[in-house]
Amino acid sequence: IDQVMARIIRNRGLETDEQINMYLNGTVDDMHSPHLLKDADKCVDILTDKIQAGKKIHIIGDYDIDGICSTTILYKGLKAAGADVTFAVPDRIIDGYGINEHLIDEAYNNGTDTIITCDNGIAAIEQIKYAKEKGMTVIVTDHHDIPFQRQEDGSISYNLPSAAAVINPKQKDCPYPFENICGAVVVYKFIQVLYDLFGIDRRESEAFLEIAAMATVCDVMPLCDENRIIVKEGLRRIQHTNITGLQALIEANHLEEKKISSYHFGFILGPCINASGRLTSAKDALELLLCEDKEIGRAHV
Repeated sequence: IDQVMARIIRNRGLETDEQINMYLNGTVDDMHSPHLLKDADKCVDILTDKIQAGKKIHIIGDYDIDGICSTTILYKGLKAAGADVTFAVPDRIIDGYGINEHLIDEAYNNGTDTIITCDNGIAAIEQIKYAKEKGMTVIVTDHHDIPFQRQEDGSISYNLPSAAAVINPKQKDCPYPFENICGAVVVYKFIQVLYDLFGIDRRESEAFLEIAAMATVCDVMPLCDENRIIVKEGLRRIQHTNITGLQALIEANHLEEKKISSYHFGFILGPCINASGRLTSAKDALELLLCEDKEIGRAHV
């Protein structure tokens, strides 16, 4: 490599041969094992029992782009495994951020057995306790910092919600080697574990890479380690994406003939997804990403 590349690598803090090779030549096969995520296998075991028993599973996401992308991946992945699954995203004005009692009551009244959060829930101590008191199982998938309290002696105690399983790479006892992934990548990894157990070819989860890449860029995750691979692969795939809603969004922004870059994720396509949660409802963006008819997709755009 030339001196400029060597300086870039050093400025990125990369020192070992493994780190440098991953930075320069990393592929999807070089990404970390999803089974290293604490509670990922436990979560899949819980959901397997729920799916086989025909229990209703309800996703509660968030109204920003990471939450929308997370909900999309989780919904599609659970559907592929045969789950009876629905979703909800909070209204920015009515509900505010994340899971709350109103959304829990709504899910309970609809016969929900299990709630699974994405891109939220790690700080929802009282809300998750409330859901459990109603007899529901709660699973948290999130990437935000773990709430903590500093004790008088200077030590720190971390407060985790009393969920049946918590998947968050920022847990201190989580062996996952890279904690700086967004919520969409957390659920992408979880779906890989789910597919492994259900005998679904893990390569099928790569259909979510464009969405995970867009969430990574728009949630301003550091572009190192496997984030760099996810964005690189997502950009390569989005030029010929099979996601109907993204096709319609690319078309609406007149990008069909252009080479889509991280700029287009961060400043054109991503903000279009983000805007729905601010102008109307994030459900509009979710329906766009979930639709399979191009004309319906164009109508949502």
